[in-house]
Amino acid sequence: MISIVIVSYKTRDILRGCLTALWAHPPGFEMEVFVVDNHSADGSTQMVRREFPQVRLIANSENRGFAAANNQAFRLAKGRYVVLLNPDAFVKPGAINAAVAFMEHTPQCGISGARLVDPRGRLDPSARRFPTWPAKLFTLSGMSSRYPSSPVFNRHDFGGFAHDRPRKVDWVPGTFAVLRARMLAEIGFFDERFFIYYEETDLCRRARHNGWQVYFAPDAEVVHIGGACSQTRTDKVYDPAGAQVLSFRMRSEWLYHRKNGGLLTVLANAGVELGWHLLRLWINRLPGRPAALSKRTASANVIRMIRQTLHDTAFGRRSPAAPW
Repeated sequence: MISIVIVSYKTRDILRGCLTALWAHPPGFEMEVFVVDNHSADGSTQMVRREFPQVRLIANSENRGFAAANNQAFRLAKGRYVVLLNPDAFVKPGAINAAVAFMEHTPQCGISGARLVDPRGRLDPSARRFPTWPAKLFTLSGMSSRYPSSPVFNRHDFGGFAHDRPRKVDWVPGTFAVLRARMLAEIGFFDERFFIYYEETDLCRRARHNGWQVYFAPDAEVVHIGGACSQTRTDKVYDPAGAQVLSFRMRSEWLYHRKNGGLLTVLANAGVELGWHLLRLWINRLPGRPAALSKRTASANVIRMIRQTLHDTAFGRRSPAAPW
């Protein structure tokens, strides 16, 4: 048996498509499917009860965040493998079979990801190295996108590696990931201090620290829309470049770096982002710059958010009370 866990927040129609695709291409073995709804208030729970009665629905009375919601299902899961599936991800035929087969043939693998593509078939980021301040600098400066095949400038994405064969990686996104239940029992579940973002990066880091391997497995292919839950947060500043709520990303980033690298790592990563936007702010005060006002406004917002989130988390030492 495998256990499939979907955490949803205000994604009723997309969730319907996700579940429809799941049962249109079921694996060749028994599965249990959990939907953990984080108090969507958009009819998601009613839709699941009405249209997918076979789903084990957990309806939360508040938004508990991605990590805590997944952990609720983890505690109930009976499968040998636990499959994380975002509501905006649609499994293609044979994807789950291929992913489980890879895990069966790779016993040292604790976590495996899939080949992620957008609705037009273009590759989405499917595996990455652990975040560092040089990688952040190359991303902010545009060097990583300008030289996507460079092992230096785009080291974060493995220099745009060929997605045609399995490879060991640092971490895979929670969009679709297969977790070995035995590994979870050994290293623990998601760290619930991460409300959203960086929880899968942290879990992969703990897996590797405890002797498990993390793999990218291309035979499993999943279509990913991207940012569906985040875009429902109209009360927050949304970063379209990363399909993330900016303040949430920063809070989790500082928590991650403080936990895994200490205060100096927080200061290095926050300092790179702060310095970049201070430079951008200054440059766009010069005469003759196109769209200077909008760029200054955007950088000023980022600077304000860096200061606020460092304060909120005490430089990555504490997590603000949920819901964020």
